[in-house]
Amino acid sequence: MQQRKLGSEGLEVSALGLGTMMMPDNEESVRTLQGALDAGVTMFDTADIYGEEYLLGRFGGNEKLVGRALKGRRDQAVIASKFGITHGQGPTGTPAYIKKSVDASLYSLGLDYIDLYYQHRPDPNTPIEDTVGTLSDLVKQGKIRYIGLSEAPADIIRRAHAVHPVSAVETEYSLWSREVEDEILPVLQELRIGLVPYSPLGRGFLTGQIRKFEDLPEDDYRRYYPRFQGENFTKNIEVVSLIEQMAVRKGCTPAQLSLAWLLAQGEQIVPIPGTKRLERVQENIGALQVMLTAEDLAEIEQISPKGVAAGSRFGAF
Repeated sequence: MQQRKLGSEGLEVSALGLGTMMMPDNEESVRTLQGALDAGVTMFDTADIYGEEYLLGRFGGNEKLVGRALKGRRDQAVIASKFGITHGQGPTGTPAYIKKSVDASLYSLGLDYIDLYYQHRPDPNTPIEDTVGTLSDLVKQGKIRYIGLSEAPADIIRRAHAVHPVSAVETEYSLWSREVEDEILPVLQELRIGLVPYSPLGRGFLTGQIRKFEDLPEDDYRRYYPRFQGENFTKNIEVVSLIEQMAVRKGCTPAQLSLAWLLAQGEQIVPIPGTKRLERVQENIGALQVMLTAEDLAEIEQISPKGVAAGSRFGAF
């Protein structure tokens, strides 16, 4: 498994990680997590709000799953978690909340420390300097090793990094969500901060497995996203068809081509595609063997230029 460095503080992880947000708490998920580790994946991404019981106000469900699955193999795994999204009260980053949250996450994960600890969303009511100052104290205490931000704008990243080195920023980035290239990616390259793209396969759209809206289960959250609806869906599936055609010529799957393109955008980029199934993990790892020439990259740029996706990233729930 290829390794990549995130940030300048020494964090090294597999070139592809695994997002665990949508994993149900069952034995298949445990097998997938353990199988991913066996296959060389070392970076596992969770958060205190992930899990089926979040809507009931109970945090830590997914962390417990990850902790249980990887128990006894701590030295092989880099575990990332997040704090800061409250239940119906907006994001927070107050020192008191962070201290409470990290202890709760450590308990749920069954760990002595968290490798990479993200602020899940910026808190508009707490200066980022106060938030990162508290995280820096947690590094000194040994409760976390590295600091991350999620969905943070460029100015917040700069201010945070001035207090304590930020190792990674997590945000959406894929062939049809390239907004990060405008301001965020240049700042990360300048400051030597890693980028961890979530939804690197366009929430499954770029895999080619979704052919029509009805393919989505009735309880699937993606039904609420504009890119999966009406005329937007029709336009977006046309782009996916072109990606599929190129993937056939390259001898890979559309998912592998999409991930290979992301990996080619910079040495400090580590996508974390999420899946419940081990065979999908193994397919995604195959992206590391897809070599893209300058001509390939130019063709992909024609197929899926910045702004190609029809519809906004998020919708109203």
